[in-house]
Amino acid sequence: MDNQQRGSFAGSLGFVLAAAGSAVGLGNIWRFPYLAARDGGGLFLVVYLVLALTFGFSLMITETSVGRMTKKSPLSAYKQLRKGWGWLGVLGCVVPFMIMPYYSAIGGWVLKYFVVYATGHGADAAQDGFFTGFITSPVEPIVYLFLFLGACAVVIFMGVEGGIERSSRILMPILLVLVIGIACFSLTVHSTDDAGNTVTGLDGLRILLIPSLEGITLRKFFTIVMDALGQLFYSLSVAMGILIAYGSYVPDDANLAQSVSRIEIFDTLVAFLAGVMIIPAVYVFMGMEGMATGPSLMFVSLPKVFLAMGPVGNIIGAFFFAMVLFAAITSAMSVLEAVVSSFIDEFHMKRSSATILESVLALVIGIIVCLGYNKLYFELPLPNGSIGQVLDILDYISNYILMPVVAIGTCILFGWILGTDTIAAEVTKNGEPFARRPLVNIMVRYIAPILLAILLLMSLGVL
Repeated sequence: MDNQQRGSFAGSLGFVLAAAGSAVGLGNIWRFPYLAARDGGGLFLVVYLVLALTFGFSLMITETSVGRMTKKSPLSAYKQLRKGWGWLGVLGCVVPFMIMPYYSAIGGWVLKYFVVYATGHGADAAQDGFFTGFITSPVEPIVYLFLFLGACAVVIFMGVEGGIERSSRILMPILLVLVIGIACFSLTVHSTDDAGNTVTGLDGLRILLIPSLEGITLRKFFTIVMDALGQLFYSLSVAMGILIAYGSYVPDDANLAQSVSRIEIFDTLVAFLAGVMIIPAVYVFMGMEGMATGPSLMFVSLPKVFLAMGPVGNIIGAFFFAMVLFAAITSAMSVLEAVVSSFIDEFHMKRSSATILESVLALVIGIIVCLGYNKLYFELPLPNGSIGQVLDILDYISNYILMPVVAIGTCILFGWILGTDTIAAEVTKNGEPFARRPLVNIMVRYIAPILLAILLLMSLGVL
């Protein structure tokens, strides 16, 4: 395969920023704060941090090593490593293929809200029924889906160094500045009720930082562990084929262990700052009840919080949704690249042709996702107890079924067939230290497969 079609990162920094951009997505912005608020604040943070440094690092370094050692995309890498294991690569490619359409639909929602706030109409977004009215519209969500997907496609069309790396070098610093700025502002907000009681952003910060052991049982703690484990899939881009694709573009002289550690730190930092952005402000203006709104937190609760801030709320809302939009784009373009790189490697397509093909397919399925809230609306009970529409079904199959299966398969392949020494050899090929090698060995061989199997059984409704 012509390397001009595959491309490569210019250096370790490009890989770190691109992979961090992939990791820092919508899951960090709305799901992490929601779970942290629900699962005991600081207790969830501690559990998540421990899992990120052990489970998360082990899977990240494994998948990145697969990419660099094979110089292949997920669809082709596994069968190159071991005959008969091509099915794992197929599943690893199916995951981003399924995610891209509905992620683009949600990205379109974010774009819509950014436009609303940027044009000074943030108060409209805070009205009851605004979000429902928008997503049930038969045309408008499709327009925003097209715009969002088109922006991602342009980046991928431009290639690895000229598109992904260059855009990551621009977007990621801006995103970090916005996250820090909004988080600092969130700590300064306050409100006083009719009785004269004042609640401040620092009160909300305590909810996030101080572990709450109230009502904690062994079963509840186990649920928190599983929530944190599930969040890692959203946050670290594991089992999506993304790290394999990005790993295949990493130069051979790059320090993999150091690069993955930096991605891990960056992602965890942004997830924590997302909690600082959202939880204090929501707590001040809506109390604990506001933080219990779950997935609707970003599109329903937060606009009401911005409205309660007064005139400055529209400005903060514009900056917030700009930040979320950048995070969504950097994540979506990595999902798109995982599929495009597979088309390039497996079917020997030109990058331009592969990008157009996958973008068209994602657009078609994305339109079906959008119509799933109006003309194609239905309700289907899922094994995990939730009720799903088109978007929820795609999310359930990809995130709750296929991703654990891919991760378990990867652990079996490298833990028991090829051996974890294969990973270590790639990580240390230039003589770099690999201090967490014993940890990776234990996690990949024993602990990760057990945790993943439990997570899969819970998703299937067995446990």
